[in-house]
Amino acid sequence: MIARSCATIVTHPFHVITLRCMVQFIGREIKYSGVFDSIITVYREEGILGFFAGLIPRLLGDVLSLWICNLLAHVINTYAIDDSMSHTGEMKNCSQAVTGFFASMLTYPFVLVSNLMAVNNCGLAGGLPPYASVYPTWVDCWRHLSREGNTSRGSSLFFRKLPAGKMYAIDQKRFF
Repeated sequence: MIARSCATIVTHPFHVITLRCMVQFIGREIKYSGVFDSIITVYREEGILGFFAGLIPRLLGDVLSLWICNLLAHVINTYAIDDSMSHTGEMKNCSQAVTGFFASMLTYPFVLVSNLMAVNNCGLAGGLPPYASVYPTWVDCWRHLSREGNTSRGSSLFFRKLPAGKMYAIDQKRFF
């Protein structure tokens, strides 16, 4: 858990830069170009804390995911899989993978909030209204998504839902 948390803290600045490079596509901006230029831009505009925007929900999600995954795998491997069965080793490995997938589904809202906070009010069109709300804290972001029933938005590659009453850029013909 400590190693995973340390790895998350060390890599989070690069995660923030990566997300912002992707989000700038929305407004066809060229604010972040290259790693070193992006580091300078974030530091100049937001200081050192800009590199850690969205870190708390990401850390919480990682730790919860790790605990859920390991706890469920332990329960399954101890109580559901009998050692006298054939292919016990493969089944235990499979249970670890399945519980990892299940844990990532349960902790997806933390990933979503972390990603939204990483681009929140960063000066890019994708992090500002009308594309995104501006949140003072990650808890406000979580509450807003919960109120709208959007804590799982984007979690499924194949089954997408369209929130009722939302107006999207494609409807407003902004890109044409």
